[in-house]
Amino acid sequence: MYNHTNQFRCIIIRGKSKRELDNLLPAYALVIDDICPCPKDEFEAKFNSAFARIMGKDEAGITKKTLDNHRTEIAGKLFGMYYLSDDGFYYAAERTNKYIADNDQPAFFKDICYKMQFPNGMNKVQTLIAHTEQNISFRQYPFIIRCLMIAESIAMPMTVNAIGYYILNALDVLKGNASPEEVMRQYELDIKKGIVRKIFVPNKASSFTMQHIREQLNYLELANLIFIDEEHRVLLNHKEDECLEAFVKQCGVPPAFNVYSYNLDNATERSQVFLDWDEYFSKVSDIADIFATNVSALIERVPKQGESKPAEGNTTEGSTVELGDEGEQYVYEYERRRVAAFNPRLVNKVIPLGRTKGLGYDIQSVIAEKGDMAEFVKYIEVKATKRVTAPNLGDDTWVDTINITRNEWVAAQQHRDYYSIYRVYFVRDGVVVFVINNIYKKEADGKVQVIPMMYRVDFSSSAIDAELERQCIE
Repeated sequence: MYNHTNQFRCIIIRGKSKRELDNLLPAYALVIDDICPCPKDEFEAKFNSAFARIMGKDEAGITKKTLDNHRTEIAGKLFGMYYLSDDGFYYAAERTNKYIADNDQPAFFKDICYKMQFPNGMNKVQTLIAHTEQNISFRQYPFIIRCLMIAESIAMPMTVNAIGYYILNALDVLKGNASPEEVMRQYELDIKKGIVRKIFVPNKASSFTMQHIREQLNYLELANLIFIDEEHRVLLNHKEDECLEAFVKQCGVPPAFNVYSYNLDNATERSQVFLDWDEYFSKVSDIADIFATNVSALIERVPKQGESKPAEGNTTEGSTVELGDEGEQYVYEYERRRVAAFNPRLVNKVIPLGRTKGLGYDIQSVIAEKGDMAEFVKYIEVKATKRVTAPNLGDDTWVDTINITRNEWVAAQQHRDYYSIYRVYFVRDGVVVFVINNIYKKEADGKVQVIPMMYRVDFSSSAIDAELERQCIE
């Protein structure tokens, strides 16, 4: 029987804020893709040096402890972006390779949420042992989503505090001894009686009692599966209903990685459980193909007070356009508006060419600015990505990377001042577009790094020439 007063602080590794995690993901992927495969005895030095460099600092400007935390705690344990193989080399994880290929950050976090569990190999051995001593066995995200669905059906939204108290800090739930229905019956009873329950630990601040709760919900937000509104209510994003249903199907299913099959009293097996977990967690889920994020599901209005879910309902149907096409269409329409505002006669000079192979650019436009060059041709290559938070040029944790083809690099060399890359970010509150002009010169000036794999372009805020006016998509 569910006893909500039986509380237990079941922690995860400390992460960062939502925006920092969104910012750091491309940076980690960039470093790991660059240095792996990497011998075990070289991995620490190569990762730390490369990460410090792309953060715009030398290793003397960032402490070793901070670099180690990025490498082992966040990129390694929380994100599962690399693993150590039996051959003594570190390899980029399947999850990392998928992200580099699709640039879909919410899909990356969906995969993390789908595989996350208690107990796990993320935490230190003392924490792992403490969890097993309590017989904890729990997949938190399917359980939370099921409870949120019930909360909608009874018109009693759950807050961050409520999820912490009734679910993530409740020992009966963590042991797998309580169902979502039992939890929500207790929650409904308390609400009707006007009782508000919160996690309380004597002489401890909220950073101790709630940090692990907030951070677990951060990952669901970054996965684009929930919203947290100004009232701290946690609401489902029903434009992701297919993913939500896939998660709920796992509610009550035992964790896929069985920590209890290892003898944690044995030092060798303790070491092995962490190695095996790293390899397991680094692989993408078997249903990862449904985690792709549609732009219509990402750019979403947060429900207002009194609404249980967005009025629009599930509108993911028909959103089958590839990410690159979505970005090209957005920039094409923007260019037409920009050119028309300058001179309507020039609008027909804005031509979409993304489906024409081998050109090295997606859109042909015109300068459309005062002066003798108004009708000069402008070549635009569009690179789109998706993330929940908008990048901030003033944030020193932000870095990004794009892949360009040989034809695109040749076009950049040929057209120089007349060649621009438009980096399109589809985020929750609209669309952000950064413009990088003359990438060939920027590479010569050291403002971007162009690595001849495909020709990968690594850039930070110093390379950005403009940010287009932000638009909301209806």
